[in-house]
Amino acid sequence: MAALTLTQPLVSDLVGDLTATSGVTAPVIAPFTGELLHELPTSTESDVADAAAAARIAQKSWREAGFAHRKAVLLKAHDLLLERREDILDILQTENGKTRGHAFEEFAQAVQATRYYAVVARRVLRTRGRRAGVPVMLRASVDYKPKGVIGVITPWNFPIALGIMDIAPALAAGNAVVQKADNQGALSILASRRAFIDAGVPAALWAVVTGPGATVGNAVVDNADYVAFTGSSATGTKVGERAMSTLTGASLELGGKNPLIVLDDVKPSAVASSVACAVFSGAGQVCVSIERIYVQRSVATAFTAAFVDYTKSMKQGAALDFTTDVGSLTSEAQLKRVQAHVDDAVSKGATILAGGKARPDLGPYFFEPTILSGVTSEMECFAVETFGPLVAIEIVDTEGEAIAAANASDFGLNASVFSGSLVRARRVADQLDAGSVNINDGYRATFGTIDAPQGGMKRSGLGRRNGVEGILRYVDTRTVAENTGLMSLPRTGAEWAKMAGLLIMLLKTMKALRLR
Repeated sequence: MAALTLTQPLVSDLVGDLTATSGVTAPVIAPFTGELLHELPTSTESDVADAAAAARIAQKSWREAGFAHRKAVLLKAHDLLLERREDILDILQTENGKTRGHAFEEFAQAVQATRYYAVVARRVLRTRGRRAGVPVMLRASVDYKPKGVIGVITPWNFPIALGIMDIAPALAAGNAVVQKADNQGALSILASRRAFIDAGVPAALWAVVTGPGATVGNAVVDNADYVAFTGSSATGTKVGERAMSTLTGASLELGGKNPLIVLDDVKPSAVASSVACAVFSGAGQVCVSIERIYVQRSVATAFTAAFVDYTKSMKQGAALDFTTDVGSLTSEAQLKRVQAHVDDAVSKGATILAGGKARPDLGPYFFEPTILSGVTSEMECFAVETFGPLVAIEIVDTEGEAIAAANASDFGLNASVFSGSLVRARRVADQLDAGSVNINDGYRATFGTIDAPQGGMKRSGLGRRNGVEGILRYVDTRTVAENTGLMSLPRTGAEWAKMAGLLIMLLKTMKALRLR
């Protein structure tokens, strides 16, 4: 696709898959050009309820089809995603404004998650025997039952990856999904969903709705048996409270103000590019991207110079190929937020080392990769998430000071430490309060490891996606125990009098043999 737009027949075909009957549409702007991309049909609360009802019906047969069938379908979806990757990448870039490389990174995450859960679901969720309380008399097992309808609320910044990393495990476990897509990510989600439908996922099993969070988002929560939400801490708290009011479970990946530590045994020129990637991927609009850098004094001058030089050399622009390093912000609101944080910091004494201004010559929402020094606590960007291409550098004297500064936040989503010694880096990593900690990498080491859980501490959320934890959240654990009939448990006082001594002997024997 040469033009920075999408054809209207393609757009119309995709939005036809939405559950939307209200007749009300919302404009979606293409970040690269600022032009109207399309008018997106929006859903109503009634649409959500109807979608959930249809999903419940579809879920029954999907669950009964079994692990082997679900595995085959998801692996076919994996293959179709790969076959359609160029079109999906075009849609994702056009809708989101990110570079081809960052779009590919997101796409690869989604494909990997699809394969992972197709393969591991049966092993993780198979029925297992457990040691019964009285081994001879009783026999016990544990099995897992899908919760039913999973409500997934997906943000605009990583619509494919964050969507499928939540949805693939839900489907693999035998659930249905009602997903609320952000307006700015709906086409990317629908294009990816099409691969799953064509692979054999019943259309009603995975419904996509759009519209305001206050109505449509709440309706998704109200109609779900479990909720997977990704977004801001403020909104996520409301989602959690609403879900909890009906004892509905929820996993919440929320905001971050992610720190990166540069220790004094690094080679500054060697780590500058990796740190820049940690900060400016997705134009900084990545939940786990870095916004705070703490560098030890003895390497601060050399590191800062190398980091600034590399940042200034990064190519920024709009292109549906791999020729750019930094893309556009996704919306006017994001541009205003970043500009406000920079202006506030500079007005209060911060220094711009690189960037610092919008680039309307490149497109309406482009903002230069920006590095600040001298950021203090009275500045808005000190503790509040910017979610853009902005990072603050602070010099520290000791390793302990760096750790304390990194942990001095209400958030705990992601953190990073760079060191020439893995032993030292691991020691520092062990002391960082974050759900994910990367060594000599910004975020991709943990985020790209689908087999390991990912999520936040403190105000950065509850629960985990990825790994076995990512699928276990979608099932109810059930214990089934049976009396073997070899002996009867005591029921009356007289029977207890006869059996008490035997049971005490059994307890002592189990301890002596170190049995569980």
